[in-house]
Amino acid sequence: MNHKFDILGLKELERDLIKLSKAETTQVKRIATRAGAAVFRDEAKRLAPRDTGELKQNIKIAGVKGEIDSGVIIPKAFWWRFVEYGTSKMAAKPFLRIAFESAQEQAAEATINKLAESIDKVLMK
Repeated sequence: MNHKFDILGLKELERDLIKLSKAETTQVKRIATRAGAAVFRDEAKRLAPRDTGELKQNIKIAGVKGEIDSGVIIPKAFWWRFVEYGTSKMAAKPFLRIAFESAQEQAAEATINKLAESIDKVLMK
């Protein structure tokens, strides 16, 4: 499952990003995408089935190597797929898809807010 969302119409923030160096821009974008990913992580943890609690504990944020993007991963619980999609012997208990759908607006808002805050912080130096 690989979902992405884009934030459009941020002309003022775009102008400010142009004022930053490439390194500063990368850092600001990475901080902002992490804030959005945190919203998805928190919602996925809230919705995750709690049989043992292991699934919930393994929902993490990770950066994408060589990219500025951040996302939600479940590194030590490969069986999350069986829970999410079900098997021939077990009904599906979706939580990631529901978390993504329900938290998109809040994640976009968190990303925008963190982006603006981070740009201001760099420009105030």
